[in-house]
Amino acid sequence: MKKKAMNLSVKMALALVLGIICGIGMILVREQMTAAGNTEAWASINRLLFADISAAGNEQSIGLFYLVGQLFIRALQLVIIPMVFTSIVLAMLTISDSRRLGKISGKTLGYFLITTVISIILAACVGMLAYKGGAFTNSELALEGAAGSTASNPLMIILNAVPNNFAAAMTNNGGVLAAVVLAVAVGLCINSAPDKYPTLPKLCREISDLITVFLSFIVNKFGPVAIFCLITRTCASYGISYLRPAANYMILTTALLLLVLTAGYALFVKITAGVNPMNFVRKIARVAMFGFSTSSSAATLPLNMDCTTKQLGVSDEIASFVLPLGMTVNMDGTAIMQVIAALFIAGCAGYQVTLPTLVLIGLLAIIASIGTPAAPGAGAVILFTILSGVGFVNETALSVYALILAINRPIEMLVTALNVVGDSACAMAVAKSENALDLDVYNAQEEKTAKDLHTKPSAL
Repeated sequence: MKKKAMNLSVKMALALVLGIICGIGMILVREQMTAAGNTEAWASINRLLFADISAAGNEQSIGLFYLVGQLFIRALQLVIIPMVFTSIVLAMLTISDSRRLGKISGKTLGYFLITTVISIILAACVGMLAYKGGAFTNSELALEGAAGSTASNPLMIILNAVPNNFAAAMTNNGGVLAAVVLAVAVGLCINSAPDKYPTLPKLCREISDLITVFLSFIVNKFGPVAIFCLITRTCASYGISYLRPAANYMILTTALLLLVLTAGYALFVKITAGVNPMNFVRKIARVAMFGFSTSSSAATLPLNMDCTTKQLGVSDEIASFVLPLGMTVNMDGTAIMQVIAALFIAGCAGYQVTLPTLVLIGLLAIIASIGTPAAPGAGAVILFTILSGVGFVNETALSVYALILAINRPIEMLVTALNVVGDSACAMAVAKSENALDLDVYNAQEEKTAKDLHTKPSAL
């Protein structure tokens, strides 16, 4: 599994590099043809490879690169509604099952909420500094996007969140928030009498598994080709300046994720568990690396469970509850990525971000992170929930969203590492509060258990 994931990462990186190289090559070809007066020749190349065939005047165009990129994006958007609905319903059922643990469930959810809110506040502050400083702004794109920005009463978000039609809520990607509210309502109804409704939870689990298989196939088999086409078309159509804000987004997001991963959780366990944070950083490193390589919280769960109990000293009872629940609802890295990505898209597309809008982005990021399944690439797909919730859906915004889908693979890998480490940190905090943290195990050297853990990934 690890080898396969690394191979996919290499393919994604190669696709990105080759796309930039080919895109720059097409820019040079365009400039040379234009300077030589061969504008019609370039127009023919553009119609064949890069033209937006949905735009007026392009009825006779082929747009091969546009077609491949749009097929990839549409395939991902196809599963947004069922992914959000089933994930949140299952999350609600997991929380319901936690009642047997009484106050432990409340502490767990409390720590999850604290880390997520702190992560979002940090991401919002850093993202707004970049947004205000122009790091996410491309003047040409902003002018294009500004025309599509429309004002509306913020309270309409609340009104539109409650659907008046079940079918409409489940078939409209632009109103994902309604599907979220519907999923919460369904989950609460099932929780009221779980024995009476055994079929729907089973159906949701099967649909969720099916979506994971579908996403894995699309990302693994179709992703590298689609990324190459998206990046090449982006450079050829808009020029290299289009990628400057994207580079800023990647650098800023990566730096913030690394900061929280290496220092944030160490500080968290120091404050909540009163332990030496360096032991935590050293022992959890292999879990972070495995999560990074697989880009899947679900695939990392067995190793994380073993490390948290055998090396961090958390009791089996606490770990067996906190870690699976965290895999479902605790997505700090995903929330950070989605907040900065939303601000990046707003800057590129010419939207004004006010304090109420920023607060709404944060709230939607919490909801969206809960609704993100533990599958590779799901976080960037669910980002559409936030964009639709705040109204960042003009043509330019969707174009930048497509760019994020193309370049986000390395960030998604780092996001997963952050998510799994956050679960272990919260498990330590809960265990300490319940006197279920073995400090002798935590402070012990890794010699024996490291050998056991080293063999774990091959068994996954």
